[in-house]
Amino acid sequence: MDRKAVIIPTYNEKENIEAIVRKVFSLEGSFNVLVIDDGSPDGTASIVKELQGEFPDRLFLIERSGKLGLGTAYLTGFRWCLEQGYDYIFEMDADFSHNPEDLPKLYGAASECHGVAIGSRYCDGISVVNWPLGRILMSYCASIYVKTVLGMKIHDCTAGFKCYSRKVLETIDLDDVRMKGYGFQIEMKYTAWKLGFNLVEVPIIFINRRLGTSKMSGGIFGEAFWGVIKLRFRKFNKRG
Repeated sequence: MDRKAVIIPTYNEKENIEAIVRKVFSLEGSFNVLVIDDGSPDGTASIVKELQGEFPDRLFLIERSGKLGLGTAYLTGFRWCLEQGYDYIFEMDADFSHNPEDLPKLYGAASECHGVAIGSRYCDGISVVNWPLGRILMSYCASIYVKTVLGMKIHDCTAGFKCYSRKVLETIDLDDVRMKGYGFQIEMKYTAWKLGFNLVEVPIIFINRRLGTSKMSGGIFGEAFWGVIKLRFRKFNKRG
């Protein structure tokens, strides 16, 4: 059976972390969870440690000191998962904006295409619930901008709910990934695509968080805007 790990980065997610972990473990398919916590002052990591007593072989925690960025959290998680021998590695938010019940669909799509499965908000219309109109327009227009500049034939270029086959993450030079915030999601998709891997979109319904606060900021979007232009002119080499 394929080994599957779900990476969940956290910063002040005490309202959500126990529920999201229990939901993932309730699914068929034996998904393990790796939480990357950036020194949450609200005690998120302490909650995870308590849960590890109940799920010692399925729940793992890496604690980092301070907010070091979403991209570096995932890169830390990718390296750990590769070292531990996982076959499929997922990115997922802690706040239930990504529905854990979609994990088996992403796994199925990634295992079929041997590349990257993307939980897409825009491949079947606009499937976003409870987002302000301005946020929807910003996200949707960002994907159009990315498609125009980079030429990727996908609808949701900025999606953060994904499943990678092991081969993709073994091939990408993780040390050369440069964007740390919102642009990280774009860079990883584009790099995989440029290295010849398939990108497959799986329609999902994205639901805005009910508990906790969003970590998005204007600077994150600024990094992505200029970073996409730089990506267009970069060369991509396989690791090693």
